[in-house]
Amino acid sequence: MINFITGIESTSAALQAERVRMAVASENMANANTTKGLDGLPYQRQSVVFESVLANEELGFAGISPQKVQISRIEKDQSGPRMVYDPGHPDADSTGMVAMPNVNIHEEMADYIVSSRAYEANLAVVRNARAMAVQTLQIGKA
Repeated sequence: MINFITGIESTSAALQAERVRMAVASENMANANTTKGLDGLPYQRQSVVFESVLANEELGFAGISPQKVQISRIEKDQSGPRMVYDPGHPDADSTGMVAMPNVNIHEEMADYIVSSRAYEANLAVVRNARAMAVQTLQIGKA
């Protein structure tokens, strides 16, 4: 017998992980021009690190255990700030250079789109699992 709940739990974990990934990409884009944070330094790009976790259940298919994805951590990109020449900027140094966040809007947008598509794919899995479960319940009615 196939357990739909295990598949939906794995998909739910993936939905949660992708939602956080989209939120981090949005935060990065929102702070792409933040030259001073509370610490006085430019904003540092953040990235999400995923990890795969084996569930405690066994599906019964040759001893295969289901896996879930979860967020291992959110880490700051340690690359240095982008230096931009803007002598009129309030945060410019004596040579007119401003330390800008190490955020590339194009990369963040691409990451956001990939995450959004993965989220949509996982929603499709939930919809299909639900439809299969409904059809299974209707077998006895025929």
